Amino acid sequence: MAAFGSIFMPRMALATFDNNQWGESKIVPSDSIPMHPGAHVLHYSSTCFEGLKAFRHADGSVHVFRMDQNIKRFSQSSRLLALPDVNEEQVAQMIKDIVAEFASDVPAPPGSMYIRPTHIGTEAIIGKAAAPSLTSMMYVLLSPVGDYFSGGAHALRILLDENGQRCAPHMGMIKSGGNYASALGPIMKAKEDVQADQILFCPNGDVQETGAANFLLIDGDEIITKALDSSFLHGVTRSSILTIAKDLGMTVSERDLTVSELLERAAKPGVEAVLSGTAAVLTSVGTFIHNDKEFKVGSGEPGPIAEKLRKTLNDIQWGNAQDTHNWLTKIV
Repeated sequence: MAAFGSIFMPRMALATFDNNQWGESKIVPSDSIPMHPGAHVLHYSSTCFEGLKAFRHADGSVHVFRMDQNIKRFSQSSRLLALPDVNEEQVAQMIKDIVAEFASDVPAPPGSMYIRPTHIGTEAIIGKAAAPSLTSMMYVLLSPVGDYFSGGAHALRILLDENGQRCAPHMGMIKSGGNYASALGPIMKAKEDVQADQILFCPNGDVQETGAANFLLIDGDEIITKALDSSFLHGVTRSSILTIAKDLGMTVSERDLTVSELLERAAKPGVEAVLSGTAAVLTSVGTFIHNDKEFKVGSGEPGPIAEKLRKTLNDIQWGNAQDTHNWLTKIV
């Protein structure tokens, strides 16, 4: 089976920014883009992206989940990176156009069509280390994906790191490739040294996020997660799960969480810890690794509350439950 996100549709939507304006978007082959080797993005990392999904319902219709929120974050990331402001209506139309073209290729549940809008600085100039690119390119890739847990869901081993940080604090709320690159070295070292699946970055004991997902602790009917600030990514899946939790009568506490409190709560029976993200929705954490010691989270296995929250969200995405929050945009 192909790796998640490694298969792409043969065409994509593309638009370019030049002379202070966006050109009309078009559908082009997705196997290459024209770009000078001196392009700003290749030297100074002027790039951001989004990840969202389209889902096929039982009646054959295709719907994109929370497109408006992903576009708002895409626009915010572009602005904070000093890339040209995106036209949010144009981005929405590009997503709709390319998903409509490949609507018949959207997999049935538990699969989906992963959508990757991307914005890069294209000005060919290597003298702008401290200045933005005046030109840019925006494109929308599609990748049909299967069930993230095709091999069966398992609880992850997570290293708690109180010294490092996923990325520079002022970059945290930007969805940029450099943030993932900065976390890659520590994650690879954690995998080799203690067989960890991921790192939960907790600078100075402040529980924040992993290299690629938000973190939530579930203690009975309460979900605890760090309150939004500029130091970490404002996940759309995180927001959706918290809204669903409130719908189910749970208490949502967005506040600071220390490593000490985390480990104390994790030892209690029935406690669950999860990572949230577009790809896996919710992934259970079974073990924390801290100061060369291992701490089991609850039973150490995926828990029932995480499963209920994930199923509730999936049911909305796949059209098996009412979309009471108007999260779905029908494409065809």
